[in-house]
Amino acid sequence: MEQIELDKSLKTRHITMISIGGIIGTGLFIGTGKNIMSTGPATIISYFLACMIIVFIMRMLGEMASTKPENGSFAAYSGRFIGPWAGFTVGWLYWISWVFIVGLEAAVIGGIFNSWFPMVPVWVGSVGITVILTGLNLYSVKTFGEFEYWLAFIKVSAIILFLIVGVTMILGINPNFEYKGLGFISDAGGFAPKGILPIFTGIVFVIFSISGAEVAAIAAGESENPKRNIVRAINNVVYRLGLFFVGSVLIMIMIIPWNDTKALAAPYANILKMAGFPLAGEVMQFVIFVSLISVMNSALFTSSRMLLGMAEKGDAPAIFKHVSKRNAPTWAILGSTIVAYICAILYFLSPDVIFYFLGNAVGALMIIVYIFIAIAHIRFRREYERTQTEPLAIKMWLFPYLTYLTIAVLLGVYVCQIFIPSLRAQFYLSTAFFIITIAVFFFKDKKIKAYQLGNPYQHADVDNGTKSQNM
Repeated sequence: MEQIELDKSLKTRHITMISIGGIIGTGLFIGTGKNIMSTGPATIISYFLACMIIVFIMRMLGEMASTKPENGSFAAYSGRFIGPWAGFTVGWLYWISWVFIVGLEAAVIGGIFNSWFPMVPVWVGSVGITVILTGLNLYSVKTFGEFEYWLAFIKVSAIILFLIVGVTMILGINPNFEYKGLGFISDAGGFAPKGILPIFTGIVFVIFSISGAEVAAIAAGESENPKRNIVRAINNVVYRLGLFFVGSVLIMIMIIPWNDTKALAAPYANILKMAGFPLAGEVMQFVIFVSLISVMNSALFTSSRMLLGMAEKGDAPAIFKHVSKRNAPTWAILGSTIVAYICAILYFLSPDVIFYFLGNAVGALMIIVYIFIAIAHIRFRREYERTQTEPLAIKMWLFPYLTYLTIAVLLGVYVCQIFIPSLRAQFYLSTAFFIITIAVFFFKDKKIKAYQLGNPYQHADVDNGTKSQNM
């Protein structure tokens, strides 16, 4: 099957910033404080383990993608190395997750815009930003890349400023803040005041916060040199995750007590205020707004490419294979946008019931997708070593042991959800999504086979082809 060629206009700097932007979203700016309050200072372990899992998954994905970049890459690899049912399942679960994120970000953006300009209804802001980003994605991938580059630049600049300011506060060289050491940690109940289990269940929330690094592997397929850019993006993920996430959390737990709910409600802004930046709250609100737009932009791009890849394999309607004169997947973008609108409507109709449960399922669905990527990687490597002699451009460390360990940890984290009341609904809903998607594949496959067996014209064509070959 010939792969549809998309525009190859993304440059290395675009891929670099897209890979950074993919992991810096509202989960970092807003969710980090909540994770610290629910786990204590020990949440640093949750972030470290989650970051290592993402690094391993990216390494596996990079190993496969560097040999042959494909549209809808991990769904394609799951389908090839595990089975068609796995490709179908991974593709749709991943697409559902990102389309839901588009709707979520649109709804939140509308709310922020309304808080700034009360005369503008929330739904107007939501629809308006979605239309703008859809237009950018439809116009060209280069437009998407350039826009995402500058959004990511703003986010990265804010994080770097926070890290620098935080270090000056801890070292005691900030004139506006007197650092008194780490004694407050033991005074507030110690390193793990809520026990060991929250450390592991917290990995679910952290993975959802930092999921998106894999977008770089998809975007690299539309760059000038896909294989080179995939390797660069994967290699850079390691220190970016460590610096931006683990570094930020380390500064927070060294400055703010874990039970200081007021300060942790907006930890970035409050730490900057402690350091002597009175406008930190307004600046961080702007950065969060930019982050929402960035994540929404990436989510729309990613979901459309996944839908295109599935259409190529016959797992989605053929209409989604259509590309414009600028080589943008028109109907895949529009289809993802329409479903995102429906998700946004659910937010306005039932934010505390339907939307809440769907939102909780997204993080767990990402874990399922990552498990499939790891399984596909094991089968890919064994086949590659059996059939190829050319060395891989990038290799997973300590194969197959680290890959098996990653699968075990992901399965353990997923099952842990059962034992936490707040995560139990998330476990059952994501598992139901998973089972239903597999059932749809086999039902669809059975219907197609039944149609082929009962279609006399198809048999006639096959017979004619056989006869013509025998002549």
